[in-house]
Amino acid sequence: MLFNSYLFILVFLPVTLGIYLFIIRRGWRKHSFDWLVLASLFFYGWWKWSNVPLLLGSLLFNYAVGTWLGKITPGRPAKVLLALGLMGNLLFLGYFKYANFFITNANALFGLGWTFTHVVLPLGISFITFQKIAYLVDSYKGLTRGYGFRDFCLFVSFFPQLIAGPIVHHSELMPQFRRKDSGPNWEDFGVGVTLFVIGLGKKVLVADPFALYANPVFSSAGRGAVPTFAAAWIGTLAYTMQIYFDFSGYTDMAIGLGRLFGIRLPLNFNSPYKATNIADFWRRWHMTLSRFLRDYLYIPLGGNRKGPRRRYVNLMITMLLGGLWHGAGWTFVVWGALHGLYLSVFHGWHEWGQRTGRLRSTPSTGGIWAGRVATFVAVIVAWVFFRADNFHAATRMLAAMAGIHGFSFNAGDLNLNLTEATKMVVLFLGVVWLFPNSHEILAAHKPALEYVQDPTRVGLAPTPRRLGRLLTWHPTLVWALVLAALMVSGMLNMSRPTEFIYWQF
Repeated sequence: MLFNSYLFILVFLPVTLGIYLFIIRRGWRKHSFDWLVLASLFFYGWWKWSNVPLLLGSLLFNYAVGTWLGKITPGRPAKVLLALGLMGNLLFLGYFKYANFFITNANALFGLGWTFTHVVLPLGISFITFQKIAYLVDSYKGLTRGYGFRDFCLFVSFFPQLIAGPIVHHSELMPQFRRKDSGPNWEDFGVGVTLFVIGLGKKVLVADPFALYANPVFSSAGRGAVPTFAAAWIGTLAYTMQIYFDFSGYTDMAIGLGRLFGIRLPLNFNSPYKATNIADFWRRWHMTLSRFLRDYLYIPLGGNRKGPRRRYVNLMITMLLGGLWHGAGWTFVVWGALHGLYLSVFHGWHEWGQRTGRLRSTPSTGGIWAGRVATFVAVIVAWVFFRADNFHAATRMLAAMAGIHGFSFNAGDLNLNLTEATKMVVLFLGVVWLFPNSHEILAAHKPALEYVQDPTRVGLAPTPRRLGRLLTWHPTLVWALVLAALMVSGMLNMSRPTEFIYWQF
């Protein structure tokens, strides 16, 4: 069931929220947990009901292991149990997500001729697996609080973040459900509806139209055709904007849905194209994934504690696995490798600048924009591998973008209006770079968890001045009319709902 569908907006959400509010108002807090778990399982099963037993079995396994870890004393038995729990989760993920990939590559390398039944990837399996892994590690460290099975199911399956995140930590979600005033208030409704409608507009009115320019170019390259210079650039830039507004829209909708139930989810998106370097990009793009990779992979590998060389190796391993996590394909591995290389080069340059004293503590405006543009170009190049159907299609796209096949400024055989596409890219790149983002617009009302915990921890900024003042959200008639118009426009353009890009991971 898609967030951007009539079924979800007109039936599932109002019914689920209405019954939840009724139960909360009656004072039956524990029963409200039962209802949210049942509703979340229904939401998950709507796509394919046979996956619900898989999810429940996985929940039972991880709850049992986590509970056992919380009861035994640290030592070798606990380490063995943790290893078995992690192995169980990785085998579960590996079977559904990577079995076909490994068998295909083994056949190609060794001519084995193995066959394997095509496995349909359960929705959200990567996100769910990461949350369970974090829970087991924290149980081993004694950081969990002995939650009941219902609480554990709610933590993992809460439907706003079930399919594509944010990747939530148990210490972030469960205390909110357990507080006595866990029901939503009027501010929660106002912020939640605003974020949901803004996210719907981003997805339906911006991301999906950009896909109409990106898909034909990448599909053509996937079939073996070589796009023209202009078509390659427009296709890549269109995808660059599509994935931005698609993931940003999903994140807004997920956080907005959480607020409708009185729950603040963590931020997962913070204007990543405003990043002035690649490390800053990863502090802004898929923030909870970056946090997981840092805390549960990069730091356990040694982080930067064992010298520069080991640090670069750890960065490459982390980003390679991060790329493979996104998809079972060599294009995702290359995408991860590129970002690992980018991060290694950046940290090496940064260390050299600090050592020689040539790094300015406060960069100039020109330096900020130079860093922003350089980072944006690097990210664009990596997106080509992320989006391409295969490695050869990616190299065709990059060759065309480099002008190796000439500098034709027409669309070639593709039926694309390059002028309209260029105008769209320029317009929305201006929006991305110059306008405040959705949570900055709502900053005064603390839209996400970080605004309550410690805004300085993740570098959150208040709503910008000048233009930002006009865009600051308040529960006024003007904002109500704007949101109503945006909602109607989004609903009218939802005739053929499309999946969010990150739902495939």
